[in-house]
Amino acid sequence: MSVRGIPDTRETVDTDITGTPDPARFAVEWEEWHRDKDARLAAEHGFLAVTGLHWLSEEPQSFPGTPGTWSTGPEGVTVDLDEGTELVVDGTVVRGKHLFGVIPERGGVNAVWNDTVIEVAKRGGHDVVRPRHPDHPLRTAFTGTPAYAPDPRWVVTGRYEAFDEPRPTTVGASVEGLRHVYDAPGRIVFRLDGQELSLTAFNGFTPGTLTVLFTDATSGVTTYAANRQLGVDAPGADGGVVLDFNRATNLPCAYTDFATCPLPPAENRLPVAVEAGERIPRERGPVH
Repeated sequence: MSVRGIPDTRETVDTDITGTPDPARFAVEWEEWHRDKDARLAAEHGFLAVTGLHWLSEEPQSFPGTPGTWSTGPEGVTVDLDEGTELVVDGTVVRGKHLFGVIPERGGVNAVWNDTVIEVAKRGGHDVVRPRHPDHPLRTAFTGTPAYAPDPRWVVTGRYEAFDEPRPTTVGASVEGLRHVYDAPGRIVFRLDGQELSLTAFNGFTPGTLTVLFTDATSGVTTYAANRQLGVDAPGADGGVVLDFNRATNLPCAYTDFATCPLPPAENRLPVAVEAGERIPRERGPVH
């Protein structure tokens, strides 16, 4: 399992002989990382190109920005294309009626139609279709994500404590009524502002890495209210981990209502203000 969102791409930060990050180099590496993260978000068919979130049923339906009619059933997702219309799925041209089959939870298939990519996916047990148009105004008008200035004081060490067995953890979603279930392999314990805190961790995007979803005292004030995400490199042999809150990112739901992002577990609501990482996107209103 991996929590879908923007993967963390942390690189090793240069330090001096005392182990303190060099401030100038630290800022340069953070700027490079943040620019790359925003570039992926605003890619031609990235999440800012999504123009709709459509929920499938057994009744065939047509949707704006997609060809044909779409439905789902015991055999999976089906599209029935009009004559003369074609999609490219996994490099193969399909026409007429096409069965995508059963999509696994958190899985997806992309179908190409002219300059549009149509994402066929399953989220929270429901089959969905999301067209991605490169000329969507949300994408073309994007000017980057506001963020706190990088500060080495927000790089903290912690300890990873594995659970005896992964714990199935049900969390809410940015879509009302939707639920996600993830296996949590353990938790991360650390100190911040003189307090001992902990965060339930999920598996990351590459083997051994971790992802945490959290809110804090800045949520809804200067940072997005629902959630932020932080990638954590694989723990050391002694369980040691590093949390660089400068690299706390928004999930797609911070920018668009067409996302189904998971919310943090209740225990991941930090009582301190983490004034680091990404702030409320301009697309959601004035930045404080």
